[in-house]
Amino acid sequence: MHHLSIEKIRNDFPILKTKTKGKPLIFLDNASTSQKPAIVIRAVDEFYKKYNSNIHRGLYGIAERATKEYEETRKVVADFIGAKDSAEIIFTSGTTEAVNLTAFSWGEKNVKRGDNIITTVSEHHSNFVPWQQLAKRKKANFLVSPILADGTIDQNSLLKLITNKAKLIAITYISNVLGTINPIGSIIQAIRKKNKNAKILIDGAQAVPHLPINVKLLDCDFLVFSGHKMLGPNGIGTLYAKREILENMPPFLYGGHMVKAVNIKDAAFNDVPWKFEAGTQNIAGVIGLKTAINYLKSVPDKEISHYLQEITQYAVAQLLTIPGITIYGKTGGKGRIGTISFNIKGAHPHDLAQILGNNNICVRAGHHCAMPLHRALGIASSIRASFYIYNTKEEVEILKKTLLKARRILNN
Repeated sequence: MHHLSIEKIRNDFPILKTKTKGKPLIFLDNASTSQKPAIVIRAVDEFYKKYNSNIHRGLYGIAERATKEYEETRKVVADFIGAKDSAEIIFTSGTTEAVNLTAFSWGEKNVKRGDNIITTVSEHHSNFVPWQQLAKRKKANFLVSPILADGTIDQNSLLKLITNKAKLIAITYISNVLGTINPIGSIIQAIRKKNKNAKILIDGAQAVPHLPINVKLLDCDFLVFSGHKMLGPNGIGTLYAKREILENMPPFLYGGHMVKAVNIKDAAFNDVPWKFEAGTQNIAGVIGLKTAINYLKSVPDKEISHYLQEITQYAVAQLLTIPGITIYGKTGGKGRIGTISFNIKGAHPHDLAQILGNNNICVRAGHHCAMPLHRALGIASSIRASFYIYNTKEEVEILKKTLLKARRILNN
């Protein structure tokens, strides 16, 4: 049993007090983005009101404060994911940029013709397309491992792909469609036994907001995630990479601050991590991310994951009572967290989502930026309901009742 005070948490989120046409907001699109607590909103607002300035440049008071807050966030993020060195934290605009940074910086330098880049069919497009396109540019092999019927990575198939040609393995910790928790720790260990030199990137966009993460224990080479899915502002994310890898990666973008010296013929680049943070960064977003992480740290990690697994299991059980429903992935409820994708026979996902939206219930309909996975499931689209720490079982019950009503409307 969890011990979270959900009502206390809900009071921290101003948007949850809003109504549309007299109906309260039921926000079940958290796999896409999370809502923001007042303390995060205030932190961003305070930056712009009281010490808006650029970082690492000014010798005046507000610039020094902005720089201090920005660099403190790097330490907070490192501590949050168990990184040994805050220089291993690179700020990006989100998961997508973090993957692309890795593909263009590490990938262009290290991937050669005939190398294997390996991923799975369950990946979000942001952890699929960059590697697909890198393989095309470098004339490498792009290999895609299947999943099992329960939505987890088919480890036997994945490991068969790990040969001495494997250069990078890019896999998700939690599926953004199925909510499936993959046993990433044991998968990484198995990959290391077959090829100790291959690099491993973990898409943590869904995992970091939901589960305790320790990159030292996982022994991944790269971890990417977004702040906006974990109560932080939009437009801010993180690339974690082992320092020795970062030291040997060329810059991704060129410009201000990422250089030490420039002359007509050449340039000397800044140290890690700053050589990967060219130009003016999203300073307000970084500060907001620190506040969001501190908010999450005020709640024990295990309490968050326990509650989210509990409400996900409850939702699976409730939705399975709807006639004609198909839930994709694990239907027992266990081994998945936060996210449920489904279809109801005779009802198009977009029609269902529209009726739910008319009742101020926010879900997602479509392929959820995971078209290869939907094709593997034999469907074009699905409805996704995804939960976070402010959602309640009462909201699950309202979702079920509204889906039953929508089903009757659409089947008539």
